Amino acid sequence: IRDTSVPTWLGSVPSKFGEASAGTLKADEWRSLIMVYLPIALVSLWGAGTSHSSNELSVRLRTVLDHTMELVCAVYLACARTMTARRANAYHSYISGYVRKLKEIHPTFSLRPNHHASFHLYDYLLLFGPTHSWWCFPFERLIGILQCLPINHKFGWSLSEYRTSKVD
Repeated sequence: IRDTSVPTWLGSVPSKFGEASAGTLKADEWRSLIMVYLPIALVSLWGAGTSHSSNELSVRLRTVLDHTMELVCAVYLACARTMTARRANAYHSYISGYVRKLKEIHPTFSLRPNHHASFHLYDYLLLFGPTHSWWCFPFERLIGILQCLPINHKFGWSLSEYRTSKVD
């Protein structure tokens, strides 16, 4: 992932992704990771033409790769700049396959509320169109900024009063 060359307009992921020191990924970083970095990395590690210590391991890794690519396809469709009923149906098919196979491929994994919510996204794609017209990345960024503001649990200060008091 670190050595992947991408256009400058594409968001990056932390260089130490996966380590505690890398912090928590933002939604846009997750999108870049699942749509660009992971497919390149996993296909080069587990795709056709790669060799592994046993045929069983090779089959297992290819199964995990194919399963991950279902999620990649679902995210790609969900983030498309245009939406049609056909694309929404394809999204539903990919996300259904991904969630359905989770317990088969990862038997100890427990489904999360986000897996349930991913099925509602299909309805929103039909109702509201492309996600980029209604997603909340700008709000997530603002919330992140607000979370970094120092507070002492005293109510009554507005943000403008806070800024003014810091200048004085």
